[in-house]
Amino acid sequence: MFEPKHHNPQLAAALIFVATAFIAATTLLAKALGTDALGPPLHAMQISHGRFLFALLAIVLAVAALRPRLVRPHWGLHVGRTSFGWVGVTLMFASVAFIPMADATAISFLNPVFGMVLAIPLLHERVGPWRWLAAAVALTGAMILLRPTPASFQPAALLALAAAALIGMELIFIKKLSRREPPMQILLINNAMGLLIATLAVSFVFQMPTPQQWAALVGIGVLMACAQACFVNGMARADASFVAPISYATLIFAALYDFAVFDVIPDWISLVGSATILAGGLILVWREAVRRRA
Repeated sequence: MFEPKHHNPQLAAALIFVATAFIAATTLLAKALGTDALGPPLHAMQISHGRFLFALLAIVLAVAALRPRLVRPHWGLHVGRTSFGWVGVTLMFASVAFIPMADATAISFLNPVFGMVLAIPLLHERVGPWRWLAAAVALTGAMILLRPTPASFQPAALLALAAAALIGMELIFIKKLSRREPPMQILLINNAMGLLIATLAVSFVFQMPTPQQWAALVGIGVLMACAQACFVNGMARADASFVAPISYATLIFAALYDFAVFDVIPDWISLVGSATILAGGLILVWREAVRRRA
């Protein structure tokens, strides 16, 4: 399952689409845990701890069943990837307790843009005018979602923006790791290290969850593990330029879940800002496709 051997765009599209539904569902559960929907609100660091704990359990079971090939890990890259990823995920979970899920999800789509910018000094990649245009368009969308006026400014949106920047940095480490280690090993070590960091952090804010909150924490971990598995397999079975636009379905699922559970309807600012970020992302995907063909 984790070492696909053939090109299959149809299956890749289906896997990425399912992954987006899972990812949006984890955000929904994080919002329920960060508000009073399931009991006294849990701290974002406790939600992040549950995500790593139960995701690791699911991945360990998968490793025991599938017995994938493992190689000598690069511990420095893993520490960097996990540190940025843990802080990014925690800030993302914190943001959805205060702003609409669709807004937080749309802002999170900036992480490839931040990854592109950071790849210039860290990976020595060259960025042409089209990619800079895509970054400018996407960042404009983020500014719209921040609602930068005294009457409508959303400070919590800055948490989502910081999360996108940190996860963009995580992408740099993932790119380096993917060149040297198999996907399952990357997932296993990432979640084990993430759990270690999260356990140290949660000791300062831990409160006993209600039974409903325990179920939601288990759900976040299992759904995230399933999403990671689907995403890794989807990316391995098709070109990144083909599957990347499908990942934007996360925004649709986030809006649907938010409406179904919390009766949140996106306003026109949310729609314009989200559409602008998506436009920037699609420009970037289109340019990458053209570059690959050339």
